[in-house]
Amino acid sequence: MILAIDIGNTTVALGGIRDGRVCFVAHMDTVRTRTAAEYRAEMERIFARRRNPERKVWFEGAVLTSVVPQLTGPLAACARHYTGKDPVIVGPDIRTGLRMGVPEPQMVGKDRIADAAYAAANYPLPVITVDLGTATTFNVVDGRRVFRGGVICPGLSTGLRALGDRCAQLPQIHLARPAHAIGTTTQECMLSGSVLGTAVLVDGMVQRIEEELGCPATLVLTGGLAKYVAPLCRHPLTYDPELMLKGLALLYEMNSRPARRGRRLPAPRREHTARTQPKRRNAG
Repeated sequence: MILAIDIGNTTVALGGIRDGRVCFVAHMDTVRTRTAAEYRAEMERIFARRRNPERKVWFEGAVLTSVVPQLTGPLAACARHYTGKDPVIVGPDIRTGLRMGVPEPQMVGKDRIADAAYAAANYPLPVITVDLGTATTFNVVDGRRVFRGGVICPGLSTGLRALGDRCAQLPQIHLARPAHAIGTTTQECMLSGSVLGTAVLVDGMVQRIEEELGCPATLVLTGGLAKYVAPLCRHPLTYDPELMLKGLALLYEMNSRPARRGRRLPAPRREHTARTQPKRRNAG
């Protein structure tokens, strides 16, 4: 089993992946001041609930991506503790199966690379991934497996918190799927603007991206907040909540030693498909 660690701005996701299948997922809070020992203690509690008490948890290797530099070292140390070797750390020099078509590839978020690499290997090209978390990020891979760039927007919950913090008469509200576009209470108006507004953002940006590509694209939604947005989008899409972890497993396969190249991970499970993908037409 491979240990995949995704260090995000809000949570640290842990995944156990065997033969391309995600066996378990767990989350820890992202706390920038925590030490390796503190994170290891929390990981012990997580793993203790998922194993036979008489059998020590064991991983053959680990892969890590991070958008929080302060935590890369501590969680890499945790990975070494459980595997006995250094983890594969996603960076600009690792093999991804993509060609980078941006001027500063080292500046692209490592989580974005994991999403794009898996989508390009397992979905029809061109493909657009949208990761809905603390930020909303779009990644575009064209038909030649070139990473073309994307879009970064404030996340759905980030915008809602900002409204509650900065507007004296607006409350903090819990996320839910809005029933109507026209809200009749303050809370309904805020939900419509944030959740339905994000769905409209996704639809509109994908349409613009397809116009620039000159052809339709496969759309894949992922991230902790995608479950609220995916049912409201009008563009055909696939909801793949484990996209990031499966992407990390793919990058591990491509970069670990001894390398196990040429082995394609199983086709993704389609947890939610809003509509059937449209028939492809040739560009130009």
